[in-house]
Amino acid sequence: METAGRKVGKRIRLTDEQGNPLSNREAKVRQVNHAFLFGCGGFDFVPYVVEGGEKYKQLVDGWLEVFNYATLPFYWGRYEPEEGKPNHDSLMKTAQYLKAQGVKVKGHPLCWHTSCANWLMKYDNQTILRKQLERIDRDVAGFQGVIDMWDVINEVVIMPIFDKYDNAITRICKEKGRVGLIREVFERAHASNPDAVLLLNDFNTSIDYEILIDGCLNAGVPISAIGIQSHQHQGYWGREKLEEVLERFSHFGLPIHFTENTLISGEIMPSHIVDLNDWQVDSWPTTPEGEERQAREMEEMYRILFSHPLVEAITTWNYRDGGWLKAPAGFVRQDHSRKPSYEMLQKLVKQEWWTDTTVKTDENGWLEVEAFKGDYHISAEGRNADACLTDSTEMVLALKA
Repeated sequence: METAGRKVGKRIRLTDEQGNPLSNREAKVRQVNHAFLFGCGGFDFVPYVVEGGEKYKQLVDGWLEVFNYATLPFYWGRYEPEEGKPNHDSLMKTAQYLKAQGVKVKGHPLCWHTSCANWLMKYDNQTILRKQLERIDRDVAGFQGVIDMWDVINEVVIMPIFDKYDNAITRICKEKGRVGLIREVFERAHASNPDAVLLLNDFNTSIDYEILIDGCLNAGVPISAIGIQSHQHQGYWGREKLEEVLERFSHFGLPIHFTENTLISGEIMPSHIVDLNDWQVDSWPTTPEGEERQAREMEEMYRILFSHPLVEAITTWNYRDGGWLKAPAGFVRQDHSRKPSYEMLQKLVKQEWWTDTTVKTDENGWLEVEAFKGDYHISAEGRNADACLTDSTEMVLALKA
């Protein structure tokens, strides 16, 4: 699979602190992080950071060996079950911990009809919208600098026709219309943090989502990236569908994030289930043959997505089995042991798609390197410096002893 677009050819001149060239020296160019966002749900970090102890340490240590991008839960009904009392501190501490580990954090989501706050139902639509926008002000501005990426609004294609239960967000979406509500929440999020990356996110990959995106862009909605969910509980999409979805959503020219990916390592959910949430089981075990299938399908999917120039992020939703719908969709089993999918992805992310090399400078201190885009530690004869290699512009780097 072609990965040339993920690499950069770079000329770097190495000097000492006084600007003297480090001529004819062996220089170590060692990658420490990817520019590409290899993500996974970061939900297990919340109890680890808040409660401490060893229960989650093996989980989070294994997570950090592979991933550099975490999604944290901001579902309004759980985040603020009582009006005016958001669960701010635990998520702030968790996000700060992840950032200190070099992990980029996304909040999910700011507006959604599911997992909505029940206390909103006592208000009229005008008040509901005001409180939704105030919630965005508070959280986007309040987490600025720690969380600068948000799924602003989730699953809008179905939002105004959602009829499983009454909820405040469906009410205002019916009144404002899809594009009208999207514009309101995006403009408020952008005003609260003009530098934030703001996503529109949906599981619906039909032409309905394309039409919605087109309408939003025509209305001037400041969408930073298109979020595509791919919960594949009923079987792997396959190369043909993946490439077809990528082709259709690429014509907007916006970055694409695969925001919620699941592939099953046990029995596949029956195809007659329309709403995945209707599949309620007591247990859903992983199997050896299912684990091999999961690893094989994940590898093909990651290779296809990593090779596409507009894809910037892939998030697999569950790090461990037994999460949403009790599905065996994780990289580790419920006993925290690693599955073949974990070993596969670790090799891709930290070996095949990773740069760790030694290059010799010329008589003027210049070296040339082809490297995967990301953050690097560069050293030569006891001197070192950090550098971000993401474009082909020539660089002069002073190494310090």
